[in-house]
Amino acid sequence: MSAPESHPPPLPGRLVEILLVDDDLGDVQLTAEAFEDGRLANHLHVAKDGEQAMSFLRREGPYATAPRPDLILLDLNMPRMGGREVLAEVKSDPELASIPVAIVTGNEDEGEILKAYNLGVDCYITKPIDVTKLMIAVCSIPHFQVAVVTTAPAAE
Repeated sequence: MSAPESHPPPLPGRLVEILLVDDDLGDVQLTAEAFEDGRLANHLHVAKDGEQAMSFLRREGPYATAPRPDLILLDLNMPRMGGREVLAEVKSDPELASIPVAIVTGNEDEGEILKAYNLGVDCYITKPIDVTKLMIAVCSIPHFQVAVVTTAPAAE
């Protein structure tokens, strides 16, 4: 097996491409709001299950022109193909293995956390999404740099 393709960190000033894999629309909205509140300049792409995520990552079918994500946020429990299976496929594929993956789940079971790290997850974040916790976790991933943008205060 060859070494995974090197995945350079996002360049300063470039939008970060994030793939969120989650079947819960409420959690998708909360995550989008967390990134907006955290002022992370990003494009958030959403896959509703693991099969859709793998099609996106492999640029198959309607995802032929999909960007390569700088980060994958992955829920564990989804229909059709769960997060553990996606994580295992991503980390065993030389084309995808260097993409940082963060598990984002409500499951705080130590056994599940250990399984995720044994499969190669970069960080494990428990729901509900808290913008500070999310930003600290994401920024702690080795070789992952993010561009934090500031916005002008709203005019009064």
